[in-house]
Amino acid sequence: MIIKNKTIVADDWVVLRLSEQESAENVTVAPGKVIVPLQVWLKQRDVLQQRAEIGVWLASDERPEDLKDVIDKFSVIAVDFPKFSDGRGYSIAYNLRARLGYQGELRAIGDVLRDQLFYMQRVGFDAFAPRPDRKIEDALKGLADFSEAYQTSIDRKLPLFRRLQRKESSAAGSINE
Repeated sequence: MIIKNKTIVADDWVVLRLSEQESAENVTVAPGKVIVPLQVWLKQRDVLQQRAEIGVWLASDERPEDLKDVIDKFSVIAVDFPKFSDGRGYSIAYNLRARLGYQGELRAIGDVLRDQLFYMQRVGFDAFAPRPDRKIEDALKGLADFSEAYQTSIDRKLPLFRRLQRKESSAAGSINE
């Protein structure tokens, strides 16, 4: 199960993670909906790009620009969070949306916890695979931890002070009173 568009849904994608014995060049990618590591995509691109349902995931030390010429090929791109305190995935997500114009599903995988979800959605994530040792229903609540955000981001193009109208009477003041 994953959270997608603020709903808990069945996950029909498999995330391929390489074992120590496997390499990006010779790992066999099973048929079906598979999200492969960026390095597997780069090494097996000729074969994998012929598949209709293939996704790619980026490690926190990889650059999304490696996908700029083929970004529209993927219906899902995932970003791995190797540990809770590694925030590089936020920048990767923002760059995928803002600079590379990615419109498909952007999924957070790895050490994904409830406390992060609100902020992850702000930078463009719309799907989340929370850690398996946590209740997904609790994680879903993290998307609504705050009712408003002050700053601009992918989800809000205007800051809060630009979205709120001030009352004319309070803006003009009461000079003659």
